Amino acid sequence: MIKVALTGATGFIGSHVLAELHNHQFIEVVAVAHLPHEGLPEIIHGRWIQIDITSPPSDLFEKLGRPDILIHLAWQGLPNYRSLHHFDSELPIQYAFLKQLIEQGLMSLVVSGTCFEYGMQSGGLSEDLDTRPGNPYGFAKDALRKQLLFLQTFYQFNLTWARLFYMYGEGQPASSIFSQLKKAVAEGLAEFNMSGGEQLRDYLPVTEVAKRLVGLALRQSNIVPINICSGKPISVRKLVEKWIQERQYRIEPKLGCYPYPDYEPLAFWGDSSRFNHLVNG
Repeated sequence: MIKVALTGATGFIGSHVLAELHNHQFIEVVAVAHLPHEGLPEIIHGRWIQIDITSPPSDLFEKLGRPDILIHLAWQGLPNYRSLHHFDSELPIQYAFLKQLIEQGLMSLVVSGTCFEYGMQSGGLSEDLDTRPGNPYGFAKDALRKQLLFLQTFYQFNLTWARLFYMYGEGQPASSIFSQLKKAVAEGLAEFNMSGGEQLRDYLPVTEVAKRLVGLALRQSNIVPINICSGKPISVRKLVEKWIQERQYRIEPKLGCYPYPDYEPLAFWGDSSRFNHLVNG
């Protein structure tokens, strides 16, 4: 059995990663919950454990059952990407938590990064580009990646930095466009208010994101960074129209109701070449 610990297990992505881990009978799961775990999904091969990463126990690695791999998704303060909390508070908490585990024996680590590490660069974004984060969240994630890379000069451990782009699926926060569309349909609205919809983005179903994260974790390798993306740009307008058609919703997009976000370029998407080469050889 391979023992995999998962932080952020109760979140949107984490819940789908947990479901994907269940598909592998050779994996024993230790899922971390910040709050008491009554009412959480049953883990067939493993258990829930309550840990506050802001003040972890001194024997943290032991409490987690000495896992072979940690998939680290926990991060507070989203979706407010502009909050100074990300580098004032969250960054030192995250680094201290991961450093403690590595010092105590963790040998393989997968951490979720973000496409916001690229900043306001447009077009197809490959991992070879320099990072230029333009908001506190992207800055903090990019800084954490660099801290962990430097930590590898002192400790031997595998690090995979999975740079996430956009995703959609069940359980997504209410602020997401996918959830907003479903809400409008549930309310019986004839029109769905949205932006001009011409911004180009890169979207994957969250189930596919979860599958890729688990696959990368099981490799127990150094892959820093790697884009988790479709590699195919799509306009938000076409994406919404696609969702409406696939689900046979009776609603029409109403364009131009909201301005475009000013914390991201109008057109950007991920280059998936590195991931494709890794999977397909």
